Amino acid sequence: MPWSNQSGGGGPWKGGGGNNGGPWGGGGNNGGPWGGGPNRGGGGQPPDLEELLKRTQDRMKNVLPGGGGGFGALGIAIVVGLAVVGWLATGIYIVDEGKGEVGVELVLGKVTDQTGAGFNYNWPYPIGEVYKPQVELQREMTVGVQESVRGTSISSREVPEESLMLTGDENIVDVGFKVQWRIKNTREGIANYLFNIQNPEGTVKAVAESAMREVVGRSKIDAILTESRVETERAVDELMQKTLDSYKAGIEITEVQMQKVDPPQQVIDAFRDVQAARADQERIQNEAQAYANKVVPEARGEAARVKEKANGYREQAIAEATGQSQRFDKIYEQYKKAPDVTRERLYLETLEKVLGSNNKIIIDNKASGGQGVLPYLPLNQLPSGGTAQTGRTTGGTQ
Repeated sequence: MPWSNQSGGGGPWKGGGGNNGGPWGGGGNNGGPWGGGPNRGGGGQPPDLEELLKRTQDRMKNVLPGGGGGFGALGIAIVVGLAVVGWLATGIYIVDEGKGEVGVELVLGKVTDQTGAGFNYNWPYPIGEVYKPQVELQREMTVGVQESVRGTSISSREVPEESLMLTGDENIVDVGFKVQWRIKNTREGIANYLFNIQNPEGTVKAVAESAMREVVGRSKIDAILTESRVETERAVDELMQKTLDSYKAGIEITEVQMQKVDPPQQVIDAFRDVQAARADQERIQNEAQAYANKVVPEARGEAARVKEKANGYREQAIAEATGQSQRFDKIYEQYKKAPDVTRERLYLETLEKVLGSNNKIIIDNKASGGQGVLPYLPLNQLPSGGTAQTGRTTGGTQ
């Protein structure tokens, strides 16, 4: 029987009996190309392969010129060859250097090569697959703040369920921060990123929130709000990287930046009053410390000066006493040798010392040409007075 005259078929693409919606025909109501298999919802059996091949050849005879059986087989081979070439051509792919892409080739589900920018080739699907992750792209995500871009403006909305955290001293702080990350540009890192985690963005966000809560839970609220922000960012960065490495996520954290660190909105006014009072306390303490730093050294210097002066006076008194005792010993030695002469000399030296300090000029009344009373000038005041003035006439006798 000729292939083009199959009974009950109505044509080469129809089968016998029943309503057939598929190109290969079959019994019953069939919505699939291979008939109603057990997993397709149909009740028929798969068509005979020989019958399928005959119908395909019959279709090719109508399409290709000549109509001979041998030429129909050649036409099928040509079509099959073109289909194979087209299938192989689908293995050509381009890695875009401008987007920072890297090609990752898989053959039968196993990573076989990593390619650079330009045209490349790998076995087409389903034998091979190609992934092109953007390893140079700097990705960014926020925690505690949801950002939305509308045209050229960026609006943000707080997310309290992410930003409210408990500190180590049992206070609540509102923390919003930003995390920048990228794929590790190594063969192992790229493979881990592609195949070890299903949702990289969600994983990074969950790890970031967990790490920040752990670091904040070990810190005091005053340190987080003031001087420890840089240390907090560094600690969160290190903890996130350690956690992601333990997951073998193939992700590198490049920066953690805290955008806002405030008390909860309900108590922020009272908290600012407390902060202002603490600032005043520190200012007064600093002023007192500055005054102490000024007064204490001055007092110590004055005490040192008085001490040195006392030590100098002591040394002087000891030296004078030592000299006087030595002088007395010398005089005593001379007195033992010549008592009269020594006694006379001591008398005269004593009178010279006593009268030498007197501020009056005494003239003996036995002096020639006078009666014992003479006018005198205040000779001891001449250097300081500038102009000699004549004083009252006084006198004395001896």
